[in-house]
Formats: sequence, structure tokens, C-alpha cells
Amino acid sequence: MLERLGEVFSRVCVATNCILIEFSGEPDHVHLLVDFHPDNKVSQLVSSLKSASSRILRQEFADELSSVYRKSVLWSGSYYVASSGGAPIEKLKEYIQSQDAPAT
Repeated sequence: MLERLGEVFSRVCVATNCILIEFSGEPDHVHLLVDFHPDNKVSQLVSSLKSASSRILRQEFADELSSVYRKSVLWSGSYYVASSGGAPIEKLKEYIQSQDAPAT
């Protein structure tokens, strides 16, 4: 499921002129490193990422998700965004890769 989620996120980023540089997830949240196109609005990108991924994952993984989620919503309404400014991209990638992704 995590692999499919990365594919969906990547596709949404391409459609919005952004680039998904790195992605990983934990049981209760995900981390994305995105090269953000300046014409976009952060809130609209996050909304697109959440709505597309929720719709697709709930269709493709209905049985697995129904045992965990009672509502037809995959994501909470909250999100956290930080600008990396001058931080080295490799360090950010390492941080995301080091997250405890669920076993597949």
C-alpha cells in the first residue's frame, strides 16, 4: 500500500508541476520531500495529494482499510509543512528514508 501511495503522490506532483523527491510513511503519517513549483499554493497541493490518494487507496485496498477505518476518510484535516531553505537535500532524504516504514 505504501508503494502505491508513493505512486499516487508522484503522479499528483507531476500534474501540479512539482517533483516528489523523497517519500516514506509510518503507520500514522507520511513524509514527503517535494520540489514545490512557486505557482502553486501549499494548501491546494496538500488537498490534491490527500483527495487523490484517499480515493484511490480506498478503492484498491478496501478490505484492508475497512478493518482499520470506520469512516470513509483516509486522512485527517491537518498537515505540517516546512521550508527547507538552505538545508542539504541529501540530509532531508536521509531523514525521510530513516522513518519506520511499516513492514510489507
